[in-house]
Amino acid sequence: MNTQAMMEGLSSLPPDAQQQVADFIEFLKTRYQKNKPEKKKVARTPLSQEAFIGMWRERQDMQDSSQWVRELRRKEWG
Repeated sequence: MNTQAMMEGLSSLPPDAQQQVADFIEFLKTRYQKNKPEKKKVARTPLSQEAFIGMWRERQDMQDSSQWVRELRRKEWG
């Protein structure tokens, strides 16, 4: 079936059927869409190697982080 015949067939349909054809065309476009190139994966630094890991290891008040948070809340909230 050529494009002209399809257009004539489409125009002879009632509006609801024309909408169904339009919806089906959109469905087919997404189904047969060419595969998009995958994003290149960026080499990530392991979390253990990030600079911020262990940045407070020398602080004596941070040895027990739960206690530090409790104390901070007590000071701020009373």
